[in-house]
Amino acid sequence: MLRLLVSYFFPYRLAAFLLILSGLLLARQAQAQAGAPNPTVRVSGTVSAAGTREPIPGATVQVQRTRRGVAADIQGDFLVTALATDTLLFRAVGFKPKRFALSNTTLSQLVVQIALVRDSVRLSEVRITADRPDRASINRALRNMKPPTPPAVKVPKRAPKPKPLFAVDSTAPKAEAPTISGSNVDWLYDQFSRQGKERRKVEQLKANDAAEKALEKRAQYNKAFKDNRGYE
Repeated sequence: MLRLLVSYFFPYRLAAFLLILSGLLLARQAQAQAGAPNPTVRVSGTVSAAGTREPIPGATVQVQRTRRGVAADIQGDFLVTALATDTLLFRAVGFKPKRFALSNTTLSQLVVQIALVRDSVRLSEVRITADRPDRASINRALRNMKPPTPPAVKVPKRAPKPKPLFAVDSTAPKAEAPTISGSNVDWLYDQFSRQGKERRKVEQLKANDAAEKALEKRAQYNKAFKDNRGYE
């Protein structure tokens, strides 16, 4: 009875499996035709030196498409995420760079062992000479140095002396000479009589008073033009 059931249901199960498989293949093809993004791959592994298999700490792993990458740890291990179509570039100081293409792998994780070949770089000879200039060379260099130019100092100009509006005359006025008026009799009377002497005295007092007032007036006028050379 069991054999009859298996022989009866087996063709249906096989047809169903083939139908599901064809559906998955068609869906994957449609997804690829629709421009779906490529799957990412987690690439991990170790970077070591070829021949000695010593790990290379600090080796860089770069994705050439994005120019981004990571650095290997002290054991030379690394982990980077890239697309299945990317190419990885491994570089280290003193070693030749190496490219590793993922070649559209269908794996989601990939473990690789990268061996870098040492690069023989011949450095040119470097000569270091220590020399100290003698005292004469130092003195010659100091003599050839131009002294700094002192800054220009502007001296303020003094204001010109004030000029008086009129000519300043400090001499005292001359006394008026007596005039001879009238006849000789009047002159004799004026010279020797009492009234003449008093009149001459009064005239002399008036002249002296007028001279003093003129001096005071002139001194008051010349006061504004006093010589102040000493900034009194």
